[in-house]
Amino acid sequence: MSETPPASYTFEVSSYPQVFIAAPARHRRYWLHIFLLLLTLLTTLIVGARLQYNFIHDLPAFDPDTFVFPLFHLGWILEHPGRILLGVPFSLTLMGILLSHELGHFLLAERNGVYATLPYFIPAPTFIGTFGAVIRIKSPIRSRKVLFDIGIAGPIAGFLVAVPALFWGLALSKPMSSMATNSVVDFGYPFIFRIVVHLLAPFTPHAVPLGSLYLHPVALAAWVGMFATALNLLPGGQLDGGHITYAISPRAHKWVTRAAIVALIVMGKFWQGWWLWAVILGFTGMRHPNVPPWPDVGRARRWLSLLGAIMLALTIVPVPVALTGS
Repeated sequence: MSETPPASYTFEVSSYPQVFIAAPARHRRYWLHIFLLLLTLLTTLIVGARLQYNFIHDLPAFDPDTFVFPLFHLGWILEHPGRILLGVPFSLTLMGILLSHELGHFLLAERNGVYATLPYFIPAPTFIGTFGAVIRIKSPIRSRKVLFDIGIAGPIAGFLVAVPALFWGLALSKPMSSMATNSVVDFGYPFIFRIVVHLLAPFTPHAVPLGSLYLHPVALAAWVGMFATALNLLPGGQLDGGHITYAISPRAHKWVTRAAIVALIVMGKFWQGWWLWAVILGFTGMRHPNVPPWPDVGRARRWLSLLGAIMLALTIVPVPVALTGS
């Protein structure tokens, strides 16, 4: 059994042939974006409040009720409404990472005259209170340079917010107590976590291995942000990594997508959630929106694409989540 953590999804555009004309200004439904933002803020506050409470009292981060019915703790909060403030560190950290990712796409789209929606946040009864966020591109992209800039801006923006959050969260974390070891969820840690733990070790009075650390809710939010970065940077389809790949080499995009699908199928032997992403790439990844092939992206952007590869290597983990069955 596996649980697929939510991700901060990238933009999507039609894969059918396009006519490149100036896109007229469109009316944005601000009320819907604000409503979804506030609702997702509420759901992440509810989840974060319980995580913070469990952290303070050395209880398992995720018990069966917290994991399977994470939003059912609304009644627990209504007993003492002030408890919801416990969820502020987790909620604001997670929302900040997701928002920065999507605004990275949005601002670069605006800068290049491409019409994009504002972020749609997705509240959900998951163990972190959301399925992430998404924006949509609704006008043609005029060049591979623009496609590259919009595609890579989101992961960079989200990563730049997630890294300091990770340092802060791990600094607030503590050794796992015997009472807290019975969580039904075990997290796999990407390489960026191991780097930060190593850097913080000289400043930590009682340094413990990462696997023996009780993650503060801020660190959990940073974990989600890092995993969302890895998912978006998978080099295929219409994910951020797929857009970057297409911008660098349109001819290679289809073959790189197929290679990514094969890699995900193999990785699915370790964590079944990768099979879901293989299916997603299989259905959406073979066709990419038409973008004029010239001019080329240039040498500077080709070098910058290596940053995307480095971020993927730092944030991906073969087994992100494992259920202990406790």
